[in-house]
This record gives sequence, C-alpha cells and structure tokens, in this order.
Amino acid sequence: MNWVRFALAVVVSGVAITFTDWFFFGVLFHEKYNAYPEVWRVSQAGNKAIWIGIGFFTCAIFIYACTSLKLYNYGAVLKLALWMWLALALPIIVTDGLFMKLHPLVAVSHSLGWFTRLAVAALSVTLIMRK
Repeated sequence: MNWVRFALAVVVSGVAITFTDWFFFGVLFHEKYNAYPEVWRVSQAGNKAIWIGIGFFTCAIFIYACTSLKLYNYGAVLKLALWMWLALALPIIVTDGLFMKLHPLVAVSHSLGWFTRLAVAALSVTLIMRK
C-alpha cells in the first residue's frame, strides 16, 4: 500500500466530510433538535474536535478496509459502503431513535450523514488510491 496516497485520501475525505457532517448533523432539520432540548448537551469546543477526529478515523478505517480487500472500483467500493452503513451505522441510529427522545427527522438526517461519510470515503478510494 502506498502510505502517501493513503494519507492523502484520508485527509481529502476527512476535510470533505466535515462539510457534509455540518450539513447533515447541523443544518438539515436543525429546528427539530429543539423538539427535545433536554437530550442535548451544551456544545463545547472540545466536542467538535472529537467529532471531527471521529470523521477522519472513519475515513481512515474505511479506506484501509478497501485497500486490504483490494477494492478500487467505485461500484465495489460503494457497495461496501452501503453494506457497512446497513450493518453498522443504521442499526445504531434506529436504536437511538427508538429508545431516546429524538425527533424522527433527526434520526433520518443522521443516517443520511453516515451514509454520505462512507460514500465520500469511497470516492476518495477510487480517485486517489486507484493504481
């Protein structure tokens, strides 16, 4: 594996998903977060840094998985993203939506945000990691 390309793919996808996260986790259905204000913590600067770090970590793990499986074709990589989203992110978000006080549209925006994260990482694999 070319570690320079790997690092570049992680940085590019990580930066891109900070913007998609801002849209899906902050802007889309923003007023619905106030349906149950007692659920949300007061935002702190450290929390945002942790959230951005989780995004970069997600991209790194997904890109590493694709290169380990030797998947560089966009169709195959997007299929892996879809299966990972269905197996990992979606069940957690649905469970949170069922057992926590969350507006259903907040759960929808979070699930779309997680799929977008994986799709952006998939795009970076096909554009940067392809040999």
